[in-house]
Amino acid sequence: MTRRQTAGVPAPGTPDGLRERRKRRTREALLHTALRLFTTQGYERTTVDEIVEAVEVSQRTFFRYFANKEAVVFAVQEAVDGRFLEELRRRPAAEAPVEAMRRAALNAWNTASETGGEDVTAELKMRAYRVIESTPALHAAHMRRHIGLEQQIASLIAEREGLDLEVDPRPRVAVAAFSGVMRLTGQLWGRRKDAGEDTLRELTELHLDQLGPALSGSWRTA
Repeated sequence: MTRRQTAGVPAPGTPDGLRERRKRRTREALLHTALRLFTTQGYERTTVDEIVEAVEVSQRTFFRYFANKEAVVFAVQEAVDGRFLEELRRRPAAEAPVEAMRRAALNAWNTASETGGEDVTAELKMRAYRVIESTPALHAAHMRRHIGLEQQIASLIAEREGLDLEVDPRPRVAVAAFSGVMRLTGQLWGRRKDAGEDTLRELTELHLDQLGPALSGSWRTA
């Protein structure tokens, strides 16, 4: 018995394996097509009927993979966020909290497709980001979701450091600062035309590397 079979994952050549590949291709096609339509003609103006017509599947198939249009937009972010949390859990206990979050974030973008099932490319991230930023209802939903994510991260940091989150404010403070930098780099990246994965990584590393000095060091030079 292979390791894939032992883990409960269908082998590629079996009927179950082929079925899973077809399901994944269908989901990816719906995701790519929806985000393309959202960015070219607008989120509100795009209907589920238009998406399924372009992919040549039924509405029933669409709702098998996504609860609604909003779920399509946030699918990419969910993949990246899920991978980030997984990477953060794996970071060595000896790493300082901010460094652990920094490394987890950079690793998450490189391997997000392993968690989300989709090929989470820079193009998909950029499309999803622009749709969210240009749609007030989605932007508000994004901020609500982000609050929940920050709580999860703070809980993980408190657990790694052996702290009581309700007593010690440092995990929430560290996560708030980290999240602020991540939002800033996302905004800077989103304003650039044809910005790729390398640009996002460079911006993130540049700004996260300044987090410590900006908070604790003197900005004045002799």
